[in-house]
Amino acid sequence: MDYTIRNAVKNDMPQVLHLIKELASFEKEPDAVEVTAESLKEDGFGKHPAFHCFVAEVNSKIEGIALIYNRYSSWKGKILHLEDLIVSQSMRGSGLGTALLDKVVKHAYDLGVKRVNWEVIDWNEPAIAFYEKKGAKVLRDWDVVWLDEIGIKNYVAKL
Repeated sequence: MDYTIRNAVKNDMPQVLHLIKELASFEKEPDAVEVTAESLKEDGFGKHPAFHCFVAEVNSKIEGIALIYNRYSSWKGKILHLEDLIVSQSMRGSGLGTALLDKVVKHAYDLGVKRVNWEVIDWNEPAIAFYEKKGAKVLRDWDVVWLDEIGIKNYVAKL
């Protein structure tokens, strides 16, 4: 299979959004995606980009993405967060996931970060096995904690 891993451009965002929605459906949250192609364009390609995205292109179609952004660890220093690594259902097992993860890890190495972080849903055993095979540690004793937009508003209202 012939593919290209490259930096995403603004015009890729509709296809990127399609893959984000495919992941949301896979994770049983089909209505959870609030971003739009326009907000991805604005957030990723504006004056202060909030993220960087690599795309895997096969026959002029984006079949995979890796969306990353910089973070900082009070213990380690600069780290990179992999928000999503998505390969279209039809292309899973083709090597695109490995190629995208390779690109992210090489990028992290070039940046000199101390760690790459990401989450994986606990029932996605194929993804967990894939990451562990690549040498990643899956910390099953940590829980993800977050406040959504309503939670933030309620929290601030109580201040």
